[in-house]
Amino acid sequence: MGKNPQASMPLMEHLAELRRRLIISVVAITIGVFPAWAYYKQIFGFLREPFDEVVKNNSAQASLTLGGVVDPFTLQIQVSLVSAIVISSPIWLFQTWRFVTPGLHRNEKKWALLFAGIATPLVGLGACFAYFVMPISLQVLIGFTPDNVSNLIAVDKYFDFLFKMVLVFVIGALIPFALVLMNFAGVLTAAKIRSWWRMIVMSTLLFAAVATPTGDPLNMTLVAAPILTLIVLAWAIASLNDLRRRKRSATSGVNNA
Repeated sequence: MGKNPQASMPLMEHLAELRRRLIISVVAITIGVFPAWAYYKQIFGFLREPFDEVVKNNSAQASLTLGGVVDPFTLQIQVSLVSAIVISSPIWLFQTWRFVTPGLHRNEKKWALLFAGIATPLVGLGACFAYFVMPISLQVLIGFTPDNVSNLIAVDKYFDFLFKMVLVFVIGALIPFALVLMNFAGVLTAAKIRSWWRMIVMSTLLFAAVATPTGDPLNMTLVAAPILTLIVLAWAIASLNDLRRRKRSATSGVNNA
């Protein structure tokens, strides 16, 4: 049961390993661009439905606009690329997990497969939940438009808002799951997670500041609070697992004695 040689790699070999996994991920995303490009019209129609729903149900004077000759082409590239990232998520999630957990034994590669197998639906669920709450967010924000004023929304700004919403929910789902799985794989302890609490809080608040459309403290809190709650839940699960592991080790030691 030899350890993964990546665990004791020198710096240059470690960087070479990072480059190899990045190349695999980039190739997977590039391949995913082709079907996304081919079905761009269907994807675009699906992504704009929350906006159309809000405008139709609330008779809001708002419309999506493009402001330049090159903008339609740029928009298609943007939508196709983001769609390709979602399509190829099983591959780059697997590569990410294999790189950040080099201490696993060779026969523990099942953890990488388990991570990719569970994380992929989590990405989908996070994206679906963001899509579900999108009309609510749009209704609140567009509702501030004064009467008799048309709100012309640039399509790239609309999709930037949508993608940020998806990113928030996907990361909020993946980080706690990754912490729990690393603990169950024996890579990370609950005590270590607790020792990172300052960094976790600051990183989450910084992420919330970047991800929220307005950047005000209230919206930052609404984004950061659920993520921090899930991380605390992940720490609690890791603590229970560490306690179970210690009890099993103690029982095994008594039996061996």
